Amino acid sequence: MPTRRTVLILSASMGAGHDAAAAELARRLAAAGVDAEVTDVLDLLPFRLGAALRGWYGWMMRSAPWSYALIYRAFFASGSVPSVSPLTVLVAARLRRLLLRRRPDEVVSAFHLAAQAAGHLRARGLLPVPSTVLLTDFAAHRLWLHPGNDRYLCPDPATADAVRAATGRPASWHAPLVRPEFLMDGATARPRPDERRGDRPVLVSAGSWGVGGVERTARILARSGRYVPVVLCGRNDELRRRLRRHLGRAGVALGWCDDMPALMAAAYALIDNAAGLTCREAMAAGVPVISYLPIPGHGREGALAMARAGLSVHARDAAELLAALDRIGEEGGRARHAAPGARLFAAAPAESFFNLSVLSGRPGGRAGTGPA
Repeated sequence: MPTRRTVLILSASMGAGHDAAAAELARRLAAAGVDAEVTDVLDLLPFRLGAALRGWYGWMMRSAPWSYALIYRAFFASGSVPSVSPLTVLVAARLRRLLLRRRPDEVVSAFHLAAQAAGHLRARGLLPVPSTVLLTDFAAHRLWLHPGNDRYLCPDPATADAVRAATGRPASWHAPLVRPEFLMDGATARPRPDERRGDRPVLVSAGSWGVGGVERTARILARSGRYVPVVLCGRNDELRRRLRRHLGRAGVALGWCDDMPALMAAAYALIDNAAGLTCREAMAAGVPVISYLPIPGHGREGALAMARAGLSVHARDAAELLAALDRIGEEGGRARHAAPGARLFAAAPAESFFNLSVLSGRPGGRAGTGPA
């Protein structure tokens, strides 16, 4: 009797995007008869370093975003592929022990530290099964890239081209990993918002951390008289309370939302600041995406990458923001804005790259890469 194939997916609880992509891939693989397990790579760090790293990042993004901008420029955005860091070595050692216990047929990294650790082990012959990197960013900074990994699955063609050039490894692009409830076929069955003056709800995303200049964005929308800001404050209760006091009846401030598909179905547009999961959910639902006041580092780089690819509009000031929103309301404007993002879903689904030939890589060998 044939044994079920197993895939170990390495994520990280740094925000919600990595975990959501990992969980959706695991759900789809399980539906195809694969045993898929998700592990938080931060839990592999000793001495509670993972929790400290998560807390430090959250503090920086809320209180000192300029410090993260400096760190990103120094360690994430320089041109060369990095040497092995002490953090990578720590994770790799713990990952090696986990692999000996679990013995998966393939390892998938949905976070850059995991990609570094898996690539480090694979290059040294200590990871005997294929190693795939599932990029969750539209802009692939250098810490995603390790030539020891077998292949990369990327969110769009431009990112795949850049990764292939930087690593020399196969890189393919796939349809965004979002829950099926967001997909346009389901969303279009719900009524779209009435786009008359004053009845245009605009989602303003602050990510799961509730960070960035969303209060400024909400004020611009409320003062315009044409748009109603609906601010997604994530798990930042202080931000939610503050916005409710300041906006009054001119807007809405929401905490963590479990029914994002319904919010997307009612949205006129999404204003985003991190180029992450919420953007992909909006694209699936046919909601135009505008980037404004992106958070430093990967947020800004991702926003610029999406704009270059025609997937969103990057508004540089309040006038450009309101002008972009006004254009969506023109005849055919919504369709024009949403079409490039919708086309991403014509690509092969991520789970289709995990076939038997890929999962049966021999120790020390290289896996197949699926469709290019």
